[in-house]
Amino acid sequence: MEPNFREIASKWQKEWAKSEVYKVSHQSSKPKFYVLDMFPYPSGAGLHVGHPLGYIASDIVSRYKRLKGFNVLHPMGFDAFGLPAEQYAIQTGRHPADTTRENIARYKEQLNNIGFCYDWSREVNTSEASYYKWTQWIFLKLFNSWYNLENNKAEELETLTARFSTGGSDAAKGYCTEHPAFTAEEWKSKSEQEQAEVLMCYRLAYQDYATVNWCEALVTVLSND
Repeated sequence: MEPNFREIASKWQKEWAKSEVYKVSHQSSKPKFYVLDMFPYPSGAGLHVGHPLGYIASDIVSRYKRLKGFNVLHPMGFDAFGLPAEQYAIQTGRHPADTTRENIARYKEQLNNIGFCYDWSREVNTSEASYYKWTQWIFLKLFNSWYNLENNKAEELETLTARFSTGGSDAAKGYCTEHPAFTAEEWKSKSEQEQAEVLMCYRLAYQDYATVNWCEALVTVLSND
C-alpha cells in the first residue's frame, strides 16, 4: 500500500509552520549565509512554472548550508507594486489592493505546499507603506546628494552649494555631467532655476532626457532592467 503523500506533506508542513522551524535569529554564533530569491509579482491567479524552477535551486542551497552549520536567512516577499499588479487589476476590473492581497495569499499557499524553507517572519510586500517609504527615503537621499571625489563619498547637496558660493565651479570635484564653468560671483548671481540646472548635473538621482520604451498596450513607459 502506497503512503498518502498529500496527507504526510500536509501534516509536516503544519508542524514546520507551528514550530517556526525556518525562523532565523540575529543572535547566533554560527556563520551567516543569506539566500535571496527574486520576489514574484502577484499579478496572476497563481504561480507559473518559472517561479519554483528557480526557487527549488535556492532552496537546495539553503538546506545544504543549514546542514553545514550556517545560520541561513532565506526570506520571501512579493514585488507587488507597479505595472504587473495594475495591469492585472485592469484586466479583472477590480481594485489592485484587493487582487494583490488575494494573489499573495494564493502564492503563499502554493509556496508552502511545495515545502520551501522560507522564514516568513521576514516577509516583504513592496505595496505596503511600511516598505515603500524606505525606497522613497533612499531616492530623496540620492536626489539631495552629490559625490565628492576629494573625500571619496556622497555628501549632502548643501556642501556643494557652499563650495560654489566661495570658490565657484572649480571648488567642487565631483561626478557630474558637463556644464559651463562659473565663479563664486556668477553662482550667486544665477537665478534659482539656473542654480537648480547646475545642481542637477551633480545629483546622484537626476532628471535627464533619454530614449524610452513606450508600451502602447499599457500607455506608459517601460523601464530597462
